[in-house]
Amino acid sequence: MGLRRVIVRLRVRRYFCDRKSCSHKTFAFAFRKGCTYGTVLVDVEAGRVVDVLPDRTSETFAAWLAEHLGAEIICRDRASAYTKAVKEAAPDALEVADRWHLLQNLSAAVEKTCHQHRDCLRKRAEEETVTEVPDVAPMLLPSAELPRTQIIERTRHRYEDIHHLLEKRWTISAIARRLNLDRKTVRRFRDTDLDELLASARDRRPSGVLGPFKAYLNARFTEAQGQVSGTRLSLEIQARGYRGSRQVVRKHLAALRAGTAEPVRADIPSPRKITSWIVRPRETLTKRQDERLLQVRLACPDITWACDLARAFADLVRHQRGHLLLEWIRQAEQDAPKPMKGFAGFLRQDLDAVTAGLTLPWSSGVVEGHVNRVKTLKRAMYGRASFELLRTRILTQP
Repeated sequence: MGLRRVIVRLRVRRYFCDRKSCSHKTFAFAFRKGCTYGTVLVDVEAGRVVDVLPDRTSETFAAWLAEHLGAEIICRDRASAYTKAVKEAAPDALEVADRWHLLQNLSAAVEKTCHQHRDCLRKRAEEETVTEVPDVAPMLLPSAELPRTQIIERTRHRYEDIHHLLEKRWTISAIARRLNLDRKTVRRFRDTDLDELLASARDRRPSGVLGPFKAYLNARFTEAQGQVSGTRLSLEIQARGYRGSRQVVRKHLAALRAGTAEPVRADIPSPRKITSWIVRPRETLTKRQDERLLQVRLACPDITWACDLARAFADLVRHQRGHLLLEWIRQAEQDAPKPMKGFAGFLRQDLDAVTAGLTLPWSSGVVEGHVNRVKTLKRAMYGRASFELLRTRILTQP
């Protein structure tokens, strides 16, 4: 009876919904191994959970809205199921796209752009490495071969398994369940060349403390025709910022003499790191980070254009300038990199809700605290309770 009075009292209030993925690792009501979704409904004015739905389908949410009339504002993430439910069951409600999810989608588009243009960054880094030691010819090492590391072999086998199932006309969801992968991972392996996937796996290998100095050591080794001591080279690179031990330098020289040294890989920042520099407010970057981002911009015009667009959109979000959104979309759709064009097209499809999100003060930030509490309850009840008991515990305020 108490819960019913709460719902009746909240009929004319504003409801916020947020979606959180439920994996078999952390969420108790993942009914089967894979990804299952639940919906948390929160009253923003009271800061209380209104209800918990067992899935994120439009039918379930529409049925809930039909039973609880009077919602004025519904703030949501970018899930299309919620949009469909609102249009069916609460057409007069104002939809507001959550700003955090908009920035998350923007970051994904920028990171994908950086992935696609890593060759530009690698080429510039290699050119700078060659000119770092003047009047010394770089050491001619054999062509780079991918080491047989665990991550590279796993990438190769995963690519073969996914494409083998695709040839049998398996769906993305079926492959994800069979191989215990996320559907986004399956799509990435479907749409990306094997060479690019292997290069990305290779770049995730740590270069070590000696990595940035190997090009200099190789050049000095060639200049001296191998007749140079590790102690002397250690002192030289220490003046350049090396903080490791001399033993590491001696091991690298021994590998050079034996002809077993790996080719020097260009020291370039990862796409995720570049994305963090771009999306963060510029005043929060250190001088070093600002300089490295400048080098990235000089290396690739497409990343530069994506950076400018991302910073302009982040400015719209932070200062709630929704009236400029349509102009931003038009600029992005003209000659921006493909991932940024896709993001702009996604915004156009949801233009009213996104404009409201960049204009009104509402957001789903109030949901996050409740989500953390839900996760705690799920971990405590994992494998020991039904969804109904979990829902009751969530709705029971501490």
